[in-house]
Amino acid sequence: MKKVILYLATSASIFGVSGHLFADSPYFSLKDGDGFKRFSISAGWLHAAPQGDPNPININTMVSEGSKSKVGDVTIDSVLGAIDQSTADGKKKYDTLNSLANNILVKPLITHKGDDGKTYLNSEVAGEATINGLSGWTAQGTGLKADDVDTFGIMSNYFFTDNISLEIKAGVPPKVDIKGEGQIIAPLSGTDTPGKVGGIIDAGTILGGDLPLKKDLPITNLAQSKKAASATAWLPAAELHYQFGKTGVNKFRPYVGVGVMYAHFTHLKLDDAIGNDLIAAGHMIQNVLDGKAGAALDGKTSSANPKIKVEADDAWAPIATLGATYDFNPNWFAVGSVSYAPMSGDAKITITDSNTGKQLINAKTKIDIDPLITYVGVGYRF
Repeated sequence: MKKVILYLATSASIFGVSGHLFADSPYFSLKDGDGFKRFSISAGWLHAAPQGDPNPININTMVSEGSKSKVGDVTIDSVLGAIDQSTADGKKKYDTLNSLANNILVKPLITHKGDDGKTYLNSEVAGEATINGLSGWTAQGTGLKADDVDTFGIMSNYFFTDNISLEIKAGVPPKVDIKGEGQIIAPLSGTDTPGKVGGIIDAGTILGGDLPLKKDLPITNLAQSKKAASATAWLPAAELHYQFGKTGVNKFRPYVGVGVMYAHFTHLKLDDAIGNDLIAAGHMIQNVLDGKAGAALDGKTSSANPKIKVEADDAWAPIATLGATYDFNPNWFAVGSVSYAPMSGDAKITITDSNTGKQLINAKTKIDIDPLITYVGVGYRF
C-alpha cells in the first residue's frame, strides 16, 4: 500500500513539474511565444494527377497445366477454330476434319444439329482434350491507371516554432475512375484425342492422330468503356514543414515539407461490361473442370454461379511538398502547394463459384498511382 501511495505521489509530482515546464516552453505551450500563431487551418481546391503507367495483369485459374477434360458436344466451327494450323500436320488435320464435316455421306455420322440450329461435332467423336496455357499467364499490354480527381481539401498545422510545423492533409474522399488498357486473352494450347465414329471406327485414325490445339480466347477488353472500375479514395498525409521568413516581417513565405501518405480504397466497382465478360470467363473455367471443354470453347454457361470480388491493398508512401503562404493580415492567409508521392498498390480480382466457394480465377496487378497533388486554399491562424 505504501508503494502505491509513493508511486501516485511521485507520478503527481512528475506530471506537475512536466506540465509546468511545457506550459512555459515556447515549443509545446499554447502561448504565441515570439508572436507567431500556434495553429492554422486552411480549406480549398485539391487536384490529384496520377503519374504512374499501367502494369501487366497476372492471371491464374483452377485449370492446371496438362489437365484432361472430356470435350462433349461442341460446334464444328469451334473445333476447327481451335486447331493449330501453324504446322503442315495441323493444317492437314484441319482440312481433313473440315472435309468430313461437309461430306454429305460422313457428316450425319460425326455431327448433329443442336437446338440452336448450329452444327455440333458428336461428343464421342470429339473425345478428350489435354489443356495447357490456362493455369497462369501474364497479359502483356494490359493494366489499370487511376484518373485525375478534384476534391475539397483541408490542411491543418501545429507550429512548434515560427518556422517548423506539423501539417495534417485531408480532404473529402473523392470517387476515382480507374481506366483500363489492353485486352486480356487466354492462350489456350494442347491436344485433342478423338474418340470413335459410331462407337466402332477410330476417329483419330481417320484424322491422322491427335488434333493440335492453339487458340487465343478473348476474355475482356479493359478499354471497352470509359472506365474499367471506380473506387472511393481516402488519402490522408502528415508532413513536417519548414517555412522560410518570419511572422510579422514577411507576408510571402515559401515552405518545404516531407512526410508520409496513406491510401485506403472503398466502394470498388467494376464496369458492368467488363464484369459480364469475367463472369463468362468463370463459366469457361468451370466447364473445363466439369469435363465440358467443348462448352468452354462455345462460351456456354456452366454449373457454377460465378461472383466477382475486387480488392485494393492499402498503401504507404513518402511525400514531399513545395508551397508558399501569403498573409492578408495576422490571421488570414492564402496558401498554395505542389506535392508528390511515389505511391503504388496492388489490386486483385477474384472470381469464385458461390455454389461451392471454390475460386475459379485470380487476377492481380500493381497500380502505380504516383500522384502529383496541387492545392490552393485560404486559411486562418489562431
